[in-house]
Amino acid sequence: MEHKLATAEKKVLVELVKLVQKRGLEGDKGGWKDFLKSFDKKLGSSVSDPSRRSNDVLVAFLSTLNKREDLQLLAKVMQCDANRNLIEKFKEESPDKETPEQRLVRMTIAHDKYPSFYSFPSYAEDWFVTENGKKKSKVMKSTRMLAIDCEMVTCEDGSEAVVRVGAVDRDLKVVLDKYVKPSLPVIDYKTDITGVTAEDVEKATLTVADIQKKLRRFLSVGTILVGHGLNNDLQVLKIDHARVIDTALVFNYAGARTSKLPSLNNVCKAVLGHEVRMMGATHNCVHDAAAAMKVVLAVVEKGVDTTIPQPEEMVEAEKIIQEAKKSQLLIHKIPHSVPSQELQGLITGDFTLDVKPPKRPGGYYTTIVVYNSPEEANQAFENVDGDAEKDTVGLPQKLVNIKLSSGSTASLYLRKMVQDGEVSTKKRSSSTEENNVSSKRQRREDDDDSEETREGHVDQRSRESRCEEHLKEIEELKEKLKAKDIVKSSEDQLKEIEELKQKLKAKELEILTQDKMITNLKKKLEKKKSNTRS
Repeated sequence: MEHKLATAEKKVLVELVKLVQKRGLEGDKGGWKDFLKSFDKKLGSSVSDPSRRSNDVLVAFLSTLNKREDLQLLAKVMQCDANRNLIEKFKEESPDKETPEQRLVRMTIAHDKYPSFYSFPSYAEDWFVTENGKKKSKVMKSTRMLAIDCEMVTCEDGSEAVVRVGAVDRDLKVVLDKYVKPSLPVIDYKTDITGVTAEDVEKATLTVADIQKKLRRFLSVGTILVGHGLNNDLQVLKIDHARVIDTALVFNYAGARTSKLPSLNNVCKAVLGHEVRMMGATHNCVHDAAAAMKVVLAVVEKGVDTTIPQPEEMVEAEKIIQEAKKSQLLIHKIPHSVPSQELQGLITGDFTLDVKPPKRPGGYYTTIVVYNSPEEANQAFENVDGDAEKDTVGLPQKLVNIKLSSGSTASLYLRKMVQDGEVSTKKRSSSTEENNVSSKRQRREDDDDSEETREGHVDQRSRESRCEEHLKEIEELKEKLKAKDIVKSSEDQLKEIEELKQKLKAKELEILTQDKMITNLKKKLEKKKSNTRS
């Protein structure tokens, strides 16, 4: 450990000292400030900012930590840093020198969503950080792959826990298929989706730590972990592994925004010619892991293109959204000091305003202006005086000065939602929205597929009538959303649908909690009656 600390970069040493301070750890000479008082007779603890101290001072302090758990923490942080450095080197590697497998690793980590998807709390005690070896060339040449997938349930605190893990190797041999015992009570087994029952979980004896140990022997130097929405699996397994291929990030829809991640089902249909499962069938983590491995092998061994065609229902839904946008204008970069009521005088015609709050306090906000027809929206845009220009993606907009009732003026932008000259087409009915559970598999279908096919509710046949009423209420809200004259942008639809899901989830949790309380009270009452009789 002393050698590793002595050769570590200063930023790593500073990060270590700050973490030690945050956790209140102490070495032979106490905490960080206590150490400085004894080590530096001149400055003492007056300069306690680790970034203002030399490497020698930082190493000297960290070397005083000798508890086993403290040394394990230092090793984990340094391994995480080594993995981060390795990932950066993956990005810099010339495509001409990489293997087909490494190309997919690079495509995964270069995706815009990778930083947020794969940002894990790896320093936590129960997390396992894999070692990838010191030689970058050896790591990058390795073609060993392991695909994993998990089934999850919802626990009483609302968190998700893994209950089944499946893993297959490059030859599609099943190397792991185990049930896992959640550490918290389960309130939703999601059997209709996961295929996992309460009996399966009750028989399980393995913990997440046990699964980590079983996977370690497969995660040798350079091994590539494969999966679809793999970050979700690593999150519940509490494993931080640098070399990954996430098929949700590798594959993309032709002509679609990068935010639209493809589902595993759609990837398999495009690449393999068949779906992972028939509609309505339960998930199987072993089958899903094998499916992810198959599509990766198709790219690696057969050179299959990673750009796949958009499903017909996705194309139709996008047409509906684009058609609706023709009747909309966007007012953006609105200063927070401008009341939304003042915007009424900026534009003419018969319209409604859909105000979007700022992303951060005090920031700019936006407003969507909804008209009854594209002609009305275009005329309103033309009627506004302002400096005409194009936004970053080429959409027509105007820089407008608006005079407020207070007498002051403010600047903002009025923008069209589509390019000039786009031909209006007849609206078509949107695709049938999928009914799924809010599980990891739900997140994959929701996050990966088109926003217009996102929607779901849990078909809880065993729920009492109150829960059924809530489901009906949610469905009525959804129908109202679909029945609106104007279809909002896909991002707005997603937000509203997610809010509905959260409301449903909260109501279900409330019902289950009440049911548990009632059951406990009944048991106590029965026990009291029994004691009275005796």
